[in-house]
Amino acid sequence: MSERIRLIVADDHPLLLDGVVAAMGAADGIEVVGQAGDASGAVRVAREQLPDVALLDVNMPGEGLQAARDIALACPATKIVMLTVSEDEDDIMAAMKAGASGYALKGISARELAAVVRSVAAGEVYIAPALAWGMLREMGRPRPGSPLDELSAREREVLELVAAGLTNAEIGGRLGLAEKTIKHYMTNLLGKLQVSSRVEAAVLAYKEGAMAKSKDPRP
Repeated sequence: MSERIRLIVADDHPLLLDGVVAAMGAADGIEVVGQAGDASGAVRVAREQLPDVALLDVNMPGEGLQAARDIALACPATKIVMLTVSEDEDDIMAAMKAGASGYALKGISARELAAVVRSVAAGEVYIAPALAWGMLREMGRPRPGSPLDELSAREREVLELVAAGLTNAEIGGRLGLAEKTIKHYMTNLLGKLQVSSRVEAAVLAYKEGAMAKSKDPRP
């Protein structure tokens, strides 16, 4: 990236927070534009700064995963990296479902963490190598229920309008959102549904019955 990556950092341990902020602020191509000591603070700073990447502690007060969900909903252009000591596969899956694109262990070096921030900002997904195999195994298990269960309420709204044939610009106008924001919602929901196009997403939605109310014969 030619422009500096705008980053916010949230952790409830002041020493760790200061250390991460200092290390990331000194890294090439990264600018720390905000920090917080709890989940609500992280969401507030994310809304104010609209950063490229949010680096969040999973276990901070107010629930790091909930902060990830709130940021993913309020700031869909912001990529999220969870920083944690947990190597539990369920925690990794929960983080990804909450909207995280990265999952890094707190033992990581400053140089490695900066590389993670850069890769996630560039659109890649990062999982600590030591955890990757377990994650792949978990993702390979059969999933009960509908794949649409992975979508947020806003993503479902966007998908309904896609299925109705609206363009991103028209969807943005209908929902009161910028076209760029709709594009980010589309990227997220295509990834969650594991399809490569809006047509495939709409077909899947019809198959799952999510568009039933759009077929309602009532006026």
